[in-house]
Amino acid sequence: MKVNIIVSRAVLAVLLLSGPAGAAVVGQNVPAPKLSPERIRQYAGPQAGAWADYLKVSEAAKAADHAALDAERNTLGAVPAPVSEGNAQKSMPLDRDAAWYATPEARHVADVVVSFQTPAGGWGKNAPRDGAVRQKGQAYVAQTAAAHGGPSDFDFADMSWHYVGTFDNDATITELRFLARVQAAAPGPEGDAWRRSLLRGIRYTLAAQYPNGGWPQVYPLEGGYHDAITYNDDALDNIVSFLKDVAGGEGDYAFVPQDVRGAAVGADARALDVVLKSQVRINGKLTVWGQQHDALTLEPVSARNFEPPALSAAESATLLVYLMRLDNPSPEVKVSIRAGVQWLKDNALHDVALVRDASGRHLQAEPGAPLLWARYYDLTTGKPIFGDRDKSIHDDMMEISAERRNGYSWYNTTPQKALDAYARWTVKFPG
Repeated sequence: MKVNIIVSRAVLAVLLLSGPAGAAVVGQNVPAPKLSPERIRQYAGPQAGAWADYLKVSEAAKAADHAALDAERNTLGAVPAPVSEGNAQKSMPLDRDAAWYATPEARHVADVVVSFQTPAGGWGKNAPRDGAVRQKGQAYVAQTAAAHGGPSDFDFADMSWHYVGTFDNDATITELRFLARVQAAAPGPEGDAWRRSLLRGIRYTLAAQYPNGGWPQVYPLEGGYHDAITYNDDALDNIVSFLKDVAGGEGDYAFVPQDVRGAAVGADARALDVVLKSQVRINGKLTVWGQQHDALTLEPVSARNFEPPALSAAESATLLVYLMRLDNPSPEVKVSIRAGVQWLKDNALHDVALVRDASGRHLQAEPGAPLLWARYYDLTTGKPIFGDRDKSIHDDMMEISAERRNGYSWYNTTPQKALDAYARWTVKFPG
C-alpha cells in the first residue's frame, strides 16, 4: 500500500510539472462591488435598516476625516510631504520586555502613533512609526505606490486618499497593541494621552464591524473590494484576537471601561457567526473560505486584477486555527473544522516544491517536500487557478506573465499549521 501511494504521488507530480493538458484562459476577473444603498435594498433583507445606518456612519466619518485635514491645510502655505512607505511592524515591536515600553524610544514611537491616528480613529498601513511625529497638514497615511493599470485597475484610487484607516497588513491592530504596552508602563497621568488614543482606536474597530459580524479592509469605506469582508492577510483573526484581549480586561487592557469590554464580547460573537456562515458550500459539501467575501451575499469576490473569486487555502488555514482556539466549540463549529481540514488534506500537493531559478518560479518534483497548496482554487472545478494583471484567469501558473508568476505567492505551505493544530485539537475533541 505504501509503495502504491508513493507511485501515485510521483505520477501526480509529473502531471503538475507538465501543466494541464491544453492549458488555457479559463475566465476573466470582474471587480468586486462596493457597499451601496442599492445593494443593501437588494440583499440585506430584515437587516437593511442596520446596514443603511452603518453606511451613513461610515460616510460621515469619511467626511469628517477629509474636513479635519482640509482645515489644517487651509492655514498652510505648503503641504508637508507624506511619509515614505516602510516596515511598520518592525518599528512597533510587540515582543520586548515590559521595561522597554517605558523607555524614551518606545514612548516616542507611541507619540508618533498617536499623531498619525485619523479623526475616525484608525491608521494607514506600511508607515514606520519611529520617525518624526506627524506635521500639521501632513497626510494621515504613507505615500502609496501608484496603481498599475490606471482606471482599469481594480485598485485604482485617489492616491492622496487611499487606505485611510485600514486593517490590511496588520495596520491599526499593531498600533493599538503597541499603545497598550506603552500605556501599561505609564500608569500615571503621563500615560493618559496613549490611553485616550487606544480607547478611540478600540471604538473605531468596533464601529467598523459590519452588522453581520465581518470587517471591511478599509474603514471608513473606500469602495470596491476594500468593502468586502476581509480574511486576507489574517485581518479578521488579528481583529478578533485583539478584541478578545480587550474583552478580558486584564494586563494591558485593565483600564478599559466595562461597556467597551462588553461591546468587544458582542463583536467576537458576531465575528464567529459570519465566519461560519461564509464557509463555502459546493454541491452541498462544506469546503473552506475565500480571501474576501461580499459583505451582503457572503460569496467570495475578487480583489486586485489578478486575485479572482476563489477558495483560498492560506486564509482558510488561519480561520480554521481561529475556530480551533475556541474553548467550547459548538457542534456547528466542529463540523466546520472537520470539513475545512478534510478539504486541505484532499487538496494538498505531495512531493512537489515551488522553486526559483534563472527561468523564474516553477514547480519541481521533490520527494518528501513539505505539503504544498495553491493560493487559489476554482469555485466550480476545485482546481488551482492563477490570475494576471490583464484580469485573465488561467489554469496553469506557467501561462501567466513572468512579472506576476515571479512576483506573487501562487503556492505556499501555510495550511500545514492548520493540520498541525488539528492533530492537537482532535485529542481534546475526538470523534
